[in-house]
This record gives sequence, structure tokens and C-alpha cells, in this order.
Amino acid sequence: MATSHPHPEDFTEHEVLGFGIVMMAEALLGFCLNGLTILSFCKVKELRTPGNFLVFNLALSDCGICVNAFIAAFSSFLRYWPYGSDGCQIHGFQGFLTALTSISSAAAVAWDRYHHYCSRCKSQWSSVISMVVFVWVFAAFWSVMPLLGWGEYDYEPLRTCCTLDYTKGDRNYVTYLIPLALFNFVIPGFIILTAYQSIEHKFRKTGQIRIPAVIAKTSPAVNALIYALGNENYRGGIWQFLTGQKIEKPETDNKTK
Repeated sequence: MATSHPHPEDFTEHEVLGFGIVMMAEALLGFCLNGLTILSFCKVKELRTPGNFLVFNLALSDCGICVNAFIAAFSSFLRYWPYGSDGCQIHGFQGFLTALTSISSAAAVAWDRYHHYCSRCKSQWSSVISMVVFVWVFAAFWSVMPLLGWGEYDYEPLRTCCTLDYTKGDRNYVTYLIPLALFNFVIPGFIILTAYQSIEHKFRKTGQIRIPAVIAKTSPAVNALIYALGNENYRGGIWQFLTGQKIEKPETDNKTK
């Protein structure tokens, strides 16, 4: 269990301040881009498709990551964690929940686009909603376990934010970390990699290479740029939301540039 640490150890005030500035910049950029993605989905009728709902859910989880980063930035500016041990547990849980949801949501988007382009199967609302519910419940399960004693949330080295304690080496830590890494990092990463490689291979065969073989980082700002602004259909909807100019009805559900 985390205890109060009034000052970060082994770090200068400039290092702590620098970390806070970086966190604040990333949080502001990510929150703005993902907030725009969310608002566009809600306001532009043409964007409200099953496939784009997965992008909306990804943006929602990334906004949660940005909130977590705002808190970390504020604490860094104070040079200490002001919310106590219980606040550390809540901060760790909230950050881990939204991060795991973001990773799984990115895999869900990749899965949807694979089926859209490679098997020509359009997503149905029932399957997409079930997928989103599963993603949040699955992430909540792994995030709540440290609060119940399987794993542990503690301060990061700067002691101005909290996350899963990766320094433990006991049996409790190992039995939690291995399945956590397998189900929340390895498998989603494999889905993302194979899905976009398959899509790229298909376009390469037809001479229409439109999707780079790039795996999106879990940074909220990067996710928004790739999955929302990098999507021609979604990008047009955002433009309509900002300018009021009607976009043409897209030929496909999830057309990418």
C-alpha cells in the first residue's frame, strides 16, 4: 500500500517540473484532439456508424488517460503528491483502467477494419456494443485486482503520480504480471499487427496502398491522429462539425486514407 511521500527522491526540482510540463502538454493536446473526435461523433449524423463507434470509444478512453496526466502534471508542479494514499490508489486504478481500455479499443478498431477491407463484412451495432462492453469490463477486472491484493498500485519514481508497482519480484507480482501482459499487451498487439499487415497486403496486391504498416502507440494524441484524423470518413465529419459544411456520404463505412 502506498504511503505519503512529501518530496520526490533522487530527482531535482527541475526534473520534476520538466516532467510536469511534458505531462501537461501531452494531456492538453490529447484531450483537445480526442474531445474533438467525441464531439464530432455526437454531432455529425454521418459519423454515427458501428465502426466509428469503436473510434469514439477509443477517444473516450484516451480522454481518461489525459485526465490522469493532468493530475500527474499538477502534482509535479507542486513537487509532491497532495492526495494521500487513497488518492494514489484511485489515481493508479483510473489510469490503468483507461490505458488498458485504450489498448484493447485500438485492437478492436484494427479488427473492425480488417473485416471491413479483407472480408467485406460490415460491423453490426449489436456486435460492436458487445465488444465495447467487454473491453471496459475486461480492463476493469485487471485494474481492480491491485486494489484487492493481486498486484499493487504505488508511487512512480518521481512520487508525483501513481501506477502499477513494477518493482516487486514476489510470487504475487509474477502471477499477476504474466497473464496481465499476455491478455492486455501481447494479444492486442498481435491483433493490431496482423490486421494492418493483412490490410496493407490486400491494398498492395491491388496497387492501392493507402494504409501504412504502423502500429499506433497508446499515446492519446497519437491515437487521435491515426484513428480519427487519419480516417478519411472521420476527418470529413470533424471538418463538418468545425465548419458546418456538409460532407458527402462516404462510399464505405471506415474508409482510410
